Amino acid sequence: MEDDGPTHIYNFKVIAMVLIVSLGGMIFGYDTGQISGFLEMRDFLDRFGENGAFSSSREGTIVGLLSIGTLLGAIIAAPIADRLGRRMCILIGNIVFWIGMIVQMTSTHHWYQIAIGRWVAGLGVGALSVLTPMYMSETAPKNIRGSMVSCYQLFITLGILVADAINLGTKNINGPASWRITMGIGFVWSVVMATGIWLLPESPRWVYRRGNVEKARETIAGVYGTSQNHSAVNRELREIKAKFDVEQQGGHHPWYEVFTGPRMTYRVLLGAGLQMLQQLTGANFFFYYGTSIFDSVGISDSFVTATILGAVNFVCTFGGLWVVENVGRRKALIFGGFWMFIMFMVFASVGHFELHAGKNTHTAGTVMIVFACLFIAGYATTWAPIVWCVVGELYPTRYRAKAMGIATASNWIWNFLIAFFTSFITADIDYRYGYVFAACNFAGAFVAYFFLCEHQGRTLEEIDTMYILHVKPWKSSSWTPPENEELVTADALALTSGARGIKKADAAGMESERRVENMQVPPATATHGIHDVSGTDFVPESTRAADGRPPNIGE
Repeated sequence: MEDDGPTHIYNFKVIAMVLIVSLGGMIFGYDTGQISGFLEMRDFLDRFGENGAFSSSREGTIVGLLSIGTLLGAIIAAPIADRLGRRMCILIGNIVFWIGMIVQMTSTHHWYQIAIGRWVAGLGVGALSVLTPMYMSETAPKNIRGSMVSCYQLFITLGILVADAINLGTKNINGPASWRITMGIGFVWSVVMATGIWLLPESPRWVYRRGNVEKARETIAGVYGTSQNHSAVNRELREIKAKFDVEQQGGHHPWYEVFTGPRMTYRVLLGAGLQMLQQLTGANFFFYYGTSIFDSVGISDSFVTATILGAVNFVCTFGGLWVVENVGRRKALIFGGFWMFIMFMVFASVGHFELHAGKNTHTAGTVMIVFACLFIAGYATTWAPIVWCVVGELYPTRYRAKAMGIATASNWIWNFLIAFFTSFITADIDYRYGYVFAACNFAGAFVAYFFLCEHQGRTLEEIDTMYILHVKPWKSSSWTPPENEELVTADALALTSGARGIKKADAAGMESERRVENMQVPPATATHGIHDVSGTDFVPESTRAADGRPPNIGE
């Protein structure tokens, strides 16, 4: 008999998972925060600048090459994660990051060594930017999956804040220790993540596809804090099995089906578009102009400015953890887009017509600081964490690694473009640059309303089915997912040979068409051990096929 007792999702395993895996965000945030401080440090300027200063091109290259590395790392990580597993790929990403850090720390006078080191470190950071949300999405309980994935963004902001604070403490040290101390501390987060990941289980969806049904059941039960025969565990395993069985019937899935699979072009473009729009919200614009507006009200120390903005960003991101589970992904992105649009319109107008023109500078600066903080509050509670969450949920398991790599690469491309060109653009059009970002925020709200379904409270398999069946985004909150045999029927109608087609008319009429045999999940018994969800005992390693799958899975 199934166990229908309460789940205990706030358990030690879940907390450990959040603290260890989210360090992928800490690594990125810390690296971002430290370089902004290095560019203001006297020793760093003397060693790597031109006559004690950085030209726009050299500064843009040093800062931007990290993003080029992350772009490549995000794409390369996908096939490695599918082949070797999420945990092993996380370890590899951290090792690559260490190599990049060592290259930078051993540099004495060659600026291009710093740039190359940042590029290499970026390969590791980019891999972790895919793997952290992916691992969380595939392993977390559905009730708190959104907030757990959003912790990636929380740790990014924490990393920025910690780096700003350390830079503030080391800026007056004479010699290379002023920046090498900060850089060296960055190893701590990476070492903890690389070793701590082996205390956590592998993604249950990845191990299931490798034939280890027993391990998948054990992991799901662990994060739900229940017995292995709990109804929540059985339900999730049934859905994983249903998806996997239909995929197996669809035949071989070549790499290009990440675009030709059922509604995959739509979802890949949506994920890449959301990641692009997250960068085009203009959050970095505030950090770029932060020094000048704080200077107008008497705060001239750029290190203090960065620390203040970083603290606001970090504190407000905690609100995003509540919003993602209680308001929902879609509604939050729509509201956040409109909120940031308004904040940017005010900020850019006051900046251009008052502060830039030299009129009433102190008052204008005060107003701009207020609206900058209001923008950051909106960004930190909506678009900053929730886009990472949505992209981690958007794709079916068979395509998730590759599709997330493409979507995340979009984020890094625009991260680089904004980092490299902002100084040139603002030199020509000053605060009017903010109008561009205001328009992008309005477009973001539009995209969220018309193209993004609500993922809140659904399993990854239900989300996949929702897109396959062309559920209207504005009706998705009230959509009731099919269960058991109806879920299988829906997918079978959608997945033609090679997983390239979907017949909407057939899918819409699935309830009256092909029924499959009702799936029952037998309990785990002391006599036979853990059963797989098809009702057979777990298949020993020696009897598996060459690809590691049990020979009877999907039959």
